[in-house]
Amino acid sequence: MIMKTYVPGTGVHAEVGDQIVVGGPTVGRPGRDGEVIALHHEDDTPPYDVCWSDTGRTTVFFPGPDAHVRHLHAQSGRPRPTEQ
Repeated sequence: MIMKTYVPGTGVHAEVGDQIVVGGPTVGRPGRDGEVIALHHEDDTPPYDVCWSDTGRTTVFFPGPDAHVRHLHAQSGRPRPTEQ
């Protein structure tokens, strides 16, 4: 088995206040979105605690290939890994 090493500037990064958007499971079925309310790592990498808009429930979320982040929050002032 080959282990992938994390390379700064790649992958998903989110901060508290960002929106996670996930595509629908099949064509014609809606996706879902939620707000990142807590981080588990200081480098803004997954998993995230997300409060989902459709249910109001909070879950630990590991983004898959159908998920993306909308950066809706005021910037924290910390440079993103790609801006260092």
